[in-house]
Amino acid sequence: MKFKLIIIVICGLILNFYSCSREDQNNQAQNKGKKENLAQTMSTITLMTHDSFSISKKVVADFQDKFHAKMVIFKSGDAGEALNKAILSKNNPLADIFYGVDNTFIGRALEANMFVPFSPSGLDDVDQSLKLDPQNRLVPVSFGDVCLNYDIKWFKENNKQPPSMLEDLILPEFYGLTIVENPATSSPGLAFLLATISRFGQDGYIEYWQQLKANNLLVTNGWKEAYWGKFSAASDGDRPIVVSYASSPAAEVFYAEDKLSPPPTGVVVENGSAFRQIEFAGILKGTSNLELAQKTMGFLLSKKFQEDIPLQMFVFPAKKSAQLPEIFVKHAKVTKEPAGLSPQLIDANRDLWLRQWTETLLQ
Repeated sequence: MKFKLIIIVICGLILNFYSCSREDQNNQAQNKGKKENLAQTMSTITLMTHDSFSISKKVVADFQDKFHAKMVIFKSGDAGEALNKAILSKNNPLADIFYGVDNTFIGRALEANMFVPFSPSGLDDVDQSLKLDPQNRLVPVSFGDVCLNYDIKWFKENNKQPPSMLEDLILPEFYGLTIVENPATSSPGLAFLLATISRFGQDGYIEYWQQLKANNLLVTNGWKEAYWGKFSAASDGDRPIVVSYASSPAAEVFYAEDKLSPPPTGVVVENGSAFRQIEFAGILKGTSNLELAQKTMGFLLSKKFQEDIPLQMFVFPAKKSAQLPEIFVKHAKVTKEPAGLSPQLIDANRDLWLRQWTETLLQ
């Protein structure tokens, strides 16, 4: 009798386990189906941008939850290359929004007539000096200052004073110390070229570059090759001066094992030696999802996205009320007197200046 009872209990347990297991499987299948259906019904917004673009997973998730939409990031090369691709495909756009036009190419971008005028929420909290398009076809999202960086330790060990202005680089004591990026292939390289034109004028900048060349200047194709390959503060390189960003010290501390240690790099932002890069975003004409694109533009100026910018891309948010991380407050710099060249002047002369620079430095 006891044996039969035990058999009955065991069978009951097996049947109950099987029933629960089937129920769990059914629930999992239903949840999976719901997720798949949800994914299928979600709208998609595509941001075409440069290779340096970065956004945290949490902010992407916030976007998806808020707008019930998926954000696709389409990286298309450096800033100039990405813009050229967008211009060439403007009649059949590859994305809904282009992110990454800066003030060195804004004239070319607007001339292509491929952006939809739109004033997103949050634009009134952006400094007026960053707004370069009155029609708001391109809206400022971030900014950063390109300037000279120097290796603090190297100058102390060699008992030398670091540079304080562009003119210092042509002095005999700075012979063979400086690295710059080719302005035809590098965004910070172009910004630095424009800083020299602002400082020395269209009639004097070539002479300055001739003097730099005579002082054993090193030219690299891009920022990574210069900063991580030749700059003594960041690599085994032997050159203690490089063209980079005024936020580089903050990045150095952020990625250091000891975040309480001072940054190894100093920056030169005075005497008109820094050029302010302003980065813009705009809705591409031909988007099939204009309403979501407009919401996304507002999201780019939202508190969440703007406060995500500094430690993702190491530039400053365009929104004045965005709170900066402590590491930026302590170590990133903003020049009070950025080099002054209008987008119109840059657009009218950029190709000429690049040709003159190439003929002077590379031939």
